[in-house]
Amino acid sequence: MNWKDKNVLITGIGGFAGSYLAKKLINKEANVYGLIRRRADGTIAKNIIDRGIAGEVNLIEGDLTDVTSLADALDQSEPDYIFHLAAQSFVERSFHNSQETQNINCMGTANLLETVRVKDSDSKIVFAGSSEEYGLVLSSQEQYEKAKKDYGTVFPEPENIPEVPISETNPLRPMSPYAVSKVYGDYLMRNYYHSYGVNAVVSRAFNHEGAGRGIMFVTSVVTNQIMKLKFGEIDRIVIGNLNALRDWSHVQDIVNGYLLLAEKGQGGEVYNQGSMRTNSVLSYILLGLEEAGWNVNGIEAVNGGKEIQDPTEFDESPIFGIKFPKTKVDQLILEGELEYTIKDKGIRVNTQQGDVMIEFNPDRFRPAEVPILLADTNKIQKLGAKIEFSLNNILKDQLNYFLKKENRSN
Repeated sequence: MNWKDKNVLITGIGGFAGSYLAKKLINKEANVYGLIRRRADGTIAKNIIDRGIAGEVNLIEGDLTDVTSLADALDQSEPDYIFHLAAQSFVERSFHNSQETQNINCMGTANLLETVRVKDSDSKIVFAGSSEEYGLVLSSQEQYEKAKKDYGTVFPEPENIPEVPISETNPLRPMSPYAVSKVYGDYLMRNYYHSYGVNAVVSRAFNHEGAGRGIMFVTSVVTNQIMKLKFGEIDRIVIGNLNALRDWSHVQDIVNGYLLLAEKGQGGEVYNQGSMRTNSVLSYILLGLEEAGWNVNGIEAVNGGKEIQDPTEFDESPIFGIKFPKTKVDQLILEGELEYTIKDKGIRVNTQQGDVMIEFNPDRFRPAEVPILLADTNKIQKLGAKIEFSLNNILKDQLNYFLKKENRSN
């Protein structure tokens, strides 16, 4: 599609994905407008500065909780397309302040849709839903039994196990206030399409990472600490649950998907975005160490046992009916043969450059954890979506970002 001179409004333009999307659209000669909240110190969001677009976007002060400011934003931008990315997007924070998350994510989305409806805007909206909406995805009978024991009930009950790869028709079992807020926005977008003819399409993007990812997100927690370790600023890596398996994409692949959905996505429909691979947080750490110069030979629990030699050795044997690159530890976790718990205290990583300690912090374990995310992206692939970046590409970009001391000072 030719984006030249198209008017585009991005909510959350100062965020991680929003700034990359804005950069891409500027390069395509679109007229980019961004909704931003007033900052007390009057500065511009770091992501906008890092993308080098501060003088090339039209920033509009506003707030999703203020309908009047949204009406002003629509009047100023007269958008052909709206990308609704603004949200309180940190899962852990949503547990500590659920009301804030619901006010921004639920009522903010409702305000935006109602403003579009009342002003009779014919803009197409791409809504940034989330893979967190799927929540408790069951990959084995053993996991199902454990979930029933841990939570007392599983609803909806599974029709088939395993429930991976995750398609758009998978049951939604959100496991955090953030995830619930995204389910709300997802359904409301589709309701406004069916009830009022608002041309809204839903993207459920799985984890997307890259340079500038928020420091509170696990991939940045990992890569920031690896670079601090490399520069002697810390002597160990501290982490929460590293058994969790995630479908990690590069942010550029997800941004390309947003543009594709704006062009070809059917209103009222939902499209997964992801890489169709799943890797553990443990693999993210070990592969990150290798990218940063450590040669990993083996790992073992601090309290002894659970020894794995050549843990980063790649395994491409099929699982859940698909092939994707994964490490030996990924395969063991997927098969239910390996799990590190708080009782293990941590992991000792044996490398040719000496041992690296990974310490478990109980405070970083969530009250309810999503065990596995693995996207089925066949639906968006039919529109032409492609994955261009590997997991190691993502790691390199994040590690390079934290080479700058000011970026890892958080």
